[in-house]
Amino acid sequence: MATKYIFVTGGVTSSLGKGIISASLAKLLQARNLRVTIQKFDPYINIDPGTLNPYEHGECYVTEDGAETDLDLGHYERFLNTCTSKANNVTTGRIYRSVIDRERQGAYLGKTVQIIPHITDEIKRRMMLLGKTGNYDVVITELGGTVGDIESLPYVEAVRQLQWELPDEDNMLIHLTLVPYLNAAKELKTKPTQHSVRMLQQYGVHPDVIVCRTEHEIPADMRRKMALFCNVKPNAVIQSIDARSIYEVPLNMAKEKLDELAIEHLKLDVGEPDLTRWNAFLDRLFHPQTEVNIALVGKYVELQDAYKSILEAFIHAGAANQCKVRVTCIHSEFLNEENVEDQLGNRDAILVAPGFGERGLEGKLVAIRYARENKIPFFGICLGMQMAVLEYARNVIGLAEAASTEVRPNTPHPVINLMEDQKTTTIKGGTMRLGAYDCQIQEGSLAYRIYGKTLISERHRHRYEVNSEYRDQLNAAGLITSGKNPDTGLVEIVEIPEHPFYIAVQFHPELKSTPENPQPIFVAFVKAAMDYKARR
Repeated sequence: MATKYIFVTGGVTSSLGKGIISASLAKLLQARNLRVTIQKFDPYINIDPGTLNPYEHGECYVTEDGAETDLDLGHYERFLNTCTSKANNVTTGRIYRSVIDRERQGAYLGKTVQIIPHITDEIKRRMMLLGKTGNYDVVITELGGTVGDIESLPYVEAVRQLQWELPDEDNMLIHLTLVPYLNAAKELKTKPTQHSVRMLQQYGVHPDVIVCRTEHEIPADMRRKMALFCNVKPNAVIQSIDARSIYEVPLNMAKEKLDELAIEHLKLDVGEPDLTRWNAFLDRLFHPQTEVNIALVGKYVELQDAYKSILEAFIHAGAANQCKVRVTCIHSEFLNEENVEDQLGNRDAILVAPGFGERGLEGKLVAIRYARENKIPFFGICLGMQMAVLEYARNVIGLAEAASTEVRPNTPHPVINLMEDQKTTTIKGGTMRLGAYDCQIQEGSLAYRIYGKTLISERHRHRYEVNSEYRDQLNAAGLITSGKNPDTGLVEIVEIPEHPFYIAVQFHPELKSTPENPQPIFVAFVKAAMDYKARR
């Protein structure tokens, strides 16, 4: 069977949920035993999101092979329970760099290099790449931005060309748009959708299905009206109404028959979907037996997307424990010794989040010390682990001048130091320690009890590490290294055996958590929060 291609575009406004719709359709097709993958094409000129401020872009998601990607790839992996790669996220910056590099190499034989055909040809090549090399039945391509954005035009043009080049039964276009509810008029409005589709058609692109993002039920007569004005079949106008959880959206799309529309259009020969495990997860998610309140201490708490994978991992771990996890975000920049009791005193556990730079570090140290001294379950991730080591060095060992060289390059006690292979790196983008690396776990440790094995693989994104010169001193004082890289000796996990639950990791475990395979540390951490609450 030839690979089928589904394109997902958006109109009217951003943040409508193209990624969730794409992932939901992919899940439904995967549940019918189809081999499915999703890719995201982003119109910004950055090479990747790795150098973007979290306030600009939210979380930078990291794949197994070390790609710094859009956070939507996290949704793809969580819904499909499979890994993505560098090929699943393409930006305009990468497209242009590829074309310019080829021009400098003489590949175009002196021809004038233009948007059409050179840029659009490269976009089409990338869009088709996974279908040609990945052994997939269906490739879903999400186009970032909205129709009408000037930077999105080359992508829309590439899709137009592919609609002509591919057989009708091998490609399909889904357009996600907004149907707003005007409270003053007490009615839904279809004009934004009509204008969005008309603009798409002006570019020569014709949607096969229109998904209407809405807060209220869309009546049948209104759907028929949109079908008439947008030139699609009446049953091809479906709604995506607000759901209790993003993980409920696949079921909502199944009720709307989105997967059946795709199967019919693409002439796929498949059976009925098997969503047994997905429904079991939702049952646990929507019927918790208890709840806990966990503090997430970080410096990007104004923007929830900055910690998207962590928040999703808590949902997965909560469902695994049949526990509702209420996450309270605490801004580390405003946390100090005077208010720490008020901010953290009534929490059942404390997580100190990853990040970069000096801002908010002192607040993280205060939070870690409070968790350590008050025996509150503690979990540190990446910078959170580095700050846990720094806090212990200062307040337990007595190295008052201990610091990270990221903040104090000339500190007499560089407990946290720049990795050796990073000292000669001058280019910032894509040069950190990225992707999956092995970790050897010490038997009998908390980490071993959590994972149940001595060798694991987790994803990384960092430049700094625990200085190995201080490892013995830290271990002797009670902060043990329970996990390290078997090849380099890099400290991967630290813990305090005398503490009820105290663990910090250099890697990012949240990146591999899915509803069907919740991440073990998060599951254990939520359980520790439940136990702490019960003891209180």
